[in-house]
Amino acid sequence: MDPSSTMSIKEKTNQLLHHRFGPVFLVTVLLCSISLLTRVALLLYSASAVDWSVLNLLKILFIGLFYDLAAASFAVIPIVIYLWLLPSKWYASKFNRVLLLIYFFFVVFTLIFNAVSEWFFWEEFSVRYNFIAVDYLVYTTEVIGNIRQSYPINSIMVGLVMVTSLVVYGLRKPITLSTNNATGFGKRTKTAVILLCLPVLTYFGVSHKLKYLSKNQYVNELSGNGMYDFGFAFWNNQLDYNTFYKTLPIKKAEAILSNLLQQDTTVKGAFTNTSRNMSSTGIENKMNVVLISVESLSAEFLGSFGNTQHITPQLDSLTKEGLLFNNLYASGTRTVRGLEALSLCIPPTPGQSIVKRPDNKNLFTLGSIFRSKGYNSRFIYGGYGYFDNMNEFFSNNGYQVTDRSALQDAEIHYSNIWGVADEDLFTLSLRELDKDYQNKKPFFAQIMTVSNHRPYTYPEGRIDIPSHTGREGAVKYTDYAIGKFIREAKQKPWFSNTLFVIVADHCASSAGKVELPVDKYHIPMIFYSPGHITPGKFEKLTAQIDIGPTILGYLNFSYNSKFFGQDVFKMKDSDERAFISTYQSLGYIKNKTLVILNPHKKVATYKPDFTNGGAVAVPANQKLIDEAISNYQMASYLYQNGLYGFKSKK
Repeated sequence: MDPSSTMSIKEKTNQLLHHRFGPVFLVTVLLCSISLLTRVALLLYSASAVDWSVLNLLKILFIGLFYDLAAASFAVIPIVIYLWLLPSKWYASKFNRVLLLIYFFFVVFTLIFNAVSEWFFWEEFSVRYNFIAVDYLVYTTEVIGNIRQSYPINSIMVGLVMVTSLVVYGLRKPITLSTNNATGFGKRTKTAVILLCLPVLTYFGVSHKLKYLSKNQYVNELSGNGMYDFGFAFWNNQLDYNTFYKTLPIKKAEAILSNLLQQDTTVKGAFTNTSRNMSSTGIENKMNVVLISVESLSAEFLGSFGNTQHITPQLDSLTKEGLLFNNLYASGTRTVRGLEALSLCIPPTPGQSIVKRPDNKNLFTLGSIFRSKGYNSRFIYGGYGYFDNMNEFFSNNGYQVTDRSALQDAEIHYSNIWGVADEDLFTLSLRELDKDYQNKKPFFAQIMTVSNHRPYTYPEGRIDIPSHTGREGAVKYTDYAIGKFIREAKQKPWFSNTLFVIVADHCASSAGKVELPVDKYHIPMIFYSPGHITPGKFEKLTAQIDIGPTILGYLNFSYNSKFFGQDVFKMKDSDERAFISTYQSLGYIKNKTLVILNPHKKVATYKPDFTNGGAVAVPANQKLIDEAISNYQMASYLYQNGLYGFKSKK
């Protein structure tokens, strides 16, 4: 590039900065520049997972720039209004120059702070801001507390202030150049109207799906802009199935479900939606049931699945004494999805989990079934149950809720922002279960652990990995706490008549090169009950929504069911299937094939690799596609129309 052209660019830039709306140009340049640096940093961090090609790099850079500009159109709204309405006399004042410098300090600080936040979010989830980020806004106490306990936040903030100050000091002249330009109100109005129309055009004209042009999920995520993605997720956190997804006539969907679920009954008869009679022969087995839902326990952590780190010695021992489910898959990637699958036994509906939705009272739950059989159904949680709406959901759906507020300070050995140490949770659980036994009530207890979660802290001296070291230490501590709980439970008079079910809520990571990497949904489950359960391994493909019906089937319960899940002990090989999802991608696994339903009524079929999570596109299988649509469409239909409720017998 020759000097004259360089000068031309400098002159044009200088001319833009001298314009009354020069600060708008500067904000846009700053946003796009910092977004580009963020994108490049994330690209290098994820280099091994990105499919490197010239085309993919062009997608990342140019589609990314497009979304950066889309985000900028919204970000400049306040400064556009300010530059438009402030009279020229005031705009040229020294006070206004100071205000502009202060404004740009906040702009630069916000952009750099956002870049650092995106880095940590990517490190945790391997995606740009999405529904999870929006979801966590509701629980600022826990999220901010988690950040403070996980990272040196004070040092980071000081560093951000210093970097911001240096940037603003270096830009002090370009920031204030426009104050020398006296522009009439009429001329300002024309420019302001054009600039304010841009975010309107962006809102109605820019499609979020433009970034999904690659088969590599990392390329797609890097092609986006975190701020724009956050705004999109905020405005689209409820996805109506019928509006966004492929559908079938409701009668056809019901007929397909009838055919899929009738195998789960011994009495053929009326089938309305999913309602059917589950009739068992023989005497019902009124065993107690303790269902332990373990935070973020991927199957790959267990030695039983090939891990060589020896971080789950207690669970590995239990797998030899109980029944290990080798082929179980979680419904989603968050705790609320696990809770939804375990309690409602329903496929994951797009958008918010039902646990957090309005009008989610008196639903058909596992707890309600047990309560109808004379059990005391409990949900016991080591944190405060207002988080993720747990208290509200479980207390209105057949469970008695107990959270950390039931513990005295002297009973807590350790706690972080998410809750008490798992050993304290299990001590609380034993106390509550003893009450039920003393009151001669059989019990069903769903216990939710919290320790295997960033910041990965726990009491010192329990295991050989120091607290706050990392995920492996947290996994090993939770394993220790479960082992301690089982040993203490063995001393209880109710132990010999109790079925323990230990299962993960979801995996520790959901990141993969493809949209739904199946290996990131593979979770362990153990049925443990000495004298009742024969040790072994269960190899059939199992969905997380099958756990409830399988427990009820093992107990030989007869009941009227609305569950989408099935008793896998009675399941035919041809009926094996599983459901996996994000908040918008809905997966259906059957016959070693993965069908994915997406917004904009998109359907794709893949051959998944269950070892490394990869997937290869294959020709559509219409029968499997119709089954996938029927399950997901009917799940949304029943919930939205109030047809998934529980009615107790009077």
